[in-house]
Amino acid sequence: MIKLDYSQHQCPYPVIETRKQILANPGQSLEVLVGDQAGRDNVSRLATKMGYQAAAKQDGTCFLLTLTPTEGKEGSAPQTQTAPVTATTGKTVIYCGSDRMGDGDDEFGRVLMINFLTTLLEMDPLPDMILFVNSGIDLTTKGSAVLDALKTLESRGVDIASCGLCLDFYQKKEQLQVGRVTNMYEMVEVQCQATRVVTP
Repeated sequence: MIKLDYSQHQCPYPVIETRKQILANPGQSLEVLVGDQAGRDNVSRLATKMGYQAAAKQDGTCFLLTLTPTEGKEGSAPQTQTAPVTATTGKTVIYCGSDRMGDGDDEFGRVLMINFLTTLLEMDPLPDMILFVNSGIDLTTKGSAVLDALKTLESRGVDIASCGLCLDFYQKKEQLQVGRVTNMYEMVEVQCQATRVVTP
């Protein structure tokens, strides 16, 4: 039984790390300790999707999840990875028009955007391109909390491109830390030609 303690971490960390452990140890049962109901629900959904049964019980203020392979005894690998299912084929572009995700509290929106970009590392397939526009360029310039994640995505073949006009407007062209500079013509062209444009 593999025992994991993610009780001090908020989502998506418990989900990402549990997924890594399932993939690294196919067919093994796991005990996962999470710190809140969101972690309990999200890890349970992940486990079900990856071919495990999830049983949860409260442990003080935390929740202890027991994840058991659905295809029988320990050591028999469940269906942990399936080929990505897509309705269409073609390029996927992620458009970050802000350093925040969604509307509401600005600081919380920044936290959500950091989580979104970090979680992208776990996706298969990865997007083809990420465009950073307006205050979104704060994510690719000096001081950004997601530079390591973006550099990793770039090393895996994701095209990281920041709006040159935006970098000039905010006087941050010299502070660009990851990716390349793009222009409005290319931004319009790639979005018009992409199969999917995702706006976080």
